[in-house]
Amino acid sequence: MSAVEADAVTETDDQLEAALDGLAQGLAHAVRSPILRTPAECGLAFEDVSFPSTDGTPLEAWFIPCEGSEKLIVFEHPMMFNRYGFAAHVEPWRSAFGEGYGNDVEVSFIPNYRILHDAGYNVLTFDFRNFGLSGAANGGLMSGNRFEVRDVLGALAYVRSRPELAAMTVGIFAGCMGANATFRAIHTEPAAFEGVRCLVAPLLLSPMAFVERALENLGVSTEHAGEVERRTRLLTSCSLSEGSPVAWAPSVTMPTLTYGVREDALVAPDDLEAAYAAIGADDKSMFWIEGTRARWDGYLYFQRHPETVLARLADHMG
Repeated sequence: MSAVEADAVTETDDQLEAALDGLAQGLAHAVRSPILRTPAECGLAFEDVSFPSTDGTPLEAWFIPCEGSEKLIVFEHPMMFNRYGFAAHVEPWRSAFGEGYGNDVEVSFIPNYRILHDAGYNVLTFDFRNFGLSGAANGGLMSGNRFEVRDVLGALAYVRSRPELAAMTVGIFAGCMGANATFRAIHTEPAAFEGVRCLVAPLLLSPMAFVERALENLGVSTEHAGEVERRTRLLTSCSLSEGSPVAWAPSVTMPTLTYGVREDALVAPDDLEAAYAAIGADDKSMFWIEGTRARWDGYLYFQRHPETVLARLADHMG
């Protein structure tokens, strides 16, 4: 059973056990999806580059240059995605987040890179550990972003190690897991973010809020959320409750924009509202995407309606 399979279960002992175990296993183990496109599809020149996470895990990346630009966006992907996006139009990934909510279409970030490039930004985008083509690490376990923080820090270290990038004005565009990991990295290693001008952090997500909505979608009482957390901790040694971006958000003091899908089938709106309220930045903003339950519409929003995000970047990156 997938982590968020939409078919309701009857709470017999066997079915309940399968539902709880399926959720715990899905939250504990990273699952790779394929890279099906490259920036060349949008006519972009790019470099295949590799750099280490701060613990030495090799990370694979694309650097997309924008001639004459001194501005750089570091782009970070969500959980189960990679720098290309997510092949949700192909099984088994089509069923990975449940059927019937519109999350079964391809998400390609390649158009995002074209838009950013044409707006005057260089782009560095990488695969987190255990995703895409980056190295396997930590037994393939998820960690509430404890391990992924090291990848965010490794990307910034790579930028500063490359002479032509080190002097650039830097912003970060990070969704879901990427945003959570960035929040945690800012909290634990604030000095690494000196000079980062702004953060676009859509679709922030607390693991326990995800679990509660997943149980609802399965037709299982949310009173079992604690049991899912217990089982996940037995697999990973990490607490899902400790993976909430709300805990780290007060440390995020750079200008920050977030947005989400108000009727998101995978999480209740008060989760993003709580994260936004906790962000420490004076200069922060948030908006909702209306008229859909598909979280994927949040990931595709920028390429469909880039104006708000581009204006925000221009305000802070010149």
